[in-house]
Amino acid sequence: MQLDLNLLTALDALLEEGSVAGAAARLHVTSPAMSRSLGRIRKATGDQILVRTGRSMVPTTRALAMRAQVHVLVQQAHHLLSAQQELDLAALDRVFTVRWHDALTTACGTALATAVHRQAPGVRLRLSAEPGTDDAELRRGEVDLESSSSAPAIPDIRHHLVGKDRLVVAVRPGHPLTEGPLSLERYAATEHLTVSRRGNLRDPIDDALTAQGLERRVVAAGPTAAFALQLARDSDLVVTLPDAVTRTAREQLGLVTLLPPLPLPGVPLYLLWHQRYDDDRAHTWLRGLATETVQELFAPPAVSQ
Repeated sequence: MQLDLNLLTALDALLEEGSVAGAAARLHVTSPAMSRSLGRIRKATGDQILVRTGRSMVPTTRALAMRAQVHVLVQQAHHLLSAQQELDLAALDRVFTVRWHDALTTACGTALATAVHRQAPGVRLRLSAEPGTDDAELRRGEVDLESSSSAPAIPDIRHHLVGKDRLVVAVRPGHPLTEGPLSLERYAATEHLTVSRRGNLRDPIDDALTAQGLERRVVAAGPTAAFALQLARDSDLVVTLPDAVTRTAREQLGLVTLLPPLPLPGVPLYLLWHQRYDDDRAHTWLRGLATETVQELFAPPAVSQ
């Protein structure tokens, strides 16, 4: 027999009110409709549930035994299907996986983890700098929040533009490019380093130089921004990277930054998540906190001239 779960609500009202009329008034239905519900409940349970004694009705022994459990089930169902309650960060117990570019994780991963723990001590954070090959992990719920320099093409992946960075040239102290004005010709003539997990020796900077009738020599490709900056410090190689997200690492290494001598497009920074989390209040809180943390990177930079 297929059970209509709406009967649980009717049963709860009947057991609480002890009468068909009282239960009907409580649920805003007619008495005949409630009588029909009682009949269906009796058929489903094989028990009379309420029996008449004089002018009133009293619950059967089985009804008394199930009354508390029925009430709990109805309350749980209402809680499950009702609008989300206010988010209690102090009681929140959840694991979030945040996959960001390695430079972004280095720049503000500590600040995000600290803020999360301060506001919601029961939340655990997985910070991953591993690259994603596509959006499959977001769609499967394996990654909660991701960073990207481009907006997603898949409609069910949401995105939010956090800010737009600019590119700067990073070199070791005493590098020849720090002596005198940095001309386009001097910039192109030096040896360069790219950042690419796939080992690409060409990036949009080469296209910008080609438009100026120049070419540069890229002698190495590093898998991460941290590796590229370390190599730039220990050699005469030049690396051109986003300013805000690499600023902390550059300062720690003591690198000198210069403005590029050619116009380069800004580097947008997006946060990505799957649409299943649009109305998830805990996820909304995480997105807001991540946005605030990342936007602190975009303070006015100090760039050497």
